[in-house]
Amino acid sequence: MRRVGVLALQGDFEAHGKALEQAGARPVMVRRVTELDGLDALVIPGGESTTMLRLLEDEGMFEALRVFGRQRPILGTCAGAILLAGEVTNPPQPSLGLMDIVVERNAYGRQLESRVVRLEPEPEFARAAGEGELEAVFIRAPIIRRTGPNVRVYARYLGDPVLVAEGRHMAATFHPELSADRRVHRLFVEQVERGAATAG
Repeated sequence: MRRVGVLALQGDFEAHGKALEQAGARPVMVRRVTELDGLDALVIPGGESTTMLRLLEDEGMFEALRVFGRQRPILGTCAGAILLAGEVTNPPQPSLGLMDIVVERNAYGRQLESRVVRLEPEPEFARAAGEGELEAVFIRAPIIRRTGPNVRVYARYLGDPVLVAEGRHMAATFHPELSADRRVHRLFVEQVERGAATAG
């Protein structure tokens, strides 16, 4: 069983932990740099990205996460997706630069502070994770404004990508941990397993 860390500085990290357990991984709460050691992957949950950045700097974890992400998979949800981005707008802010995406913060405005929608995933997601609509919980969600040529789009909402993958990493602008649908976490865990098998 793969050990998947959950950054536990902010956001609903406990819900991510339960989702990972149900997806077949062993969750490990991460609050310090040393707790990254021995992990197979990491989840960066939602929250408020500027607050999360400050907490990461306070704990000396920002650069450690960048190094971790160059070697191990990361799933970023909502604020986590912002942190994974290559570029952040509205306003610009530092990010880990691990995915070739441009993310606009709070892009939907107040009308989408909280909304649950049903998405029709792209065929590639359905083939990898299973058929059927995907429930997406949006809470003051960012928008992925641009994706690079190697980024796979798994789902869209109002025409914009909301679930993407590139290399070993995945990003969702919604909160899959708040849904009963475990396909996003399961797909991530399966990707971690495949990567570990290839490395081994």
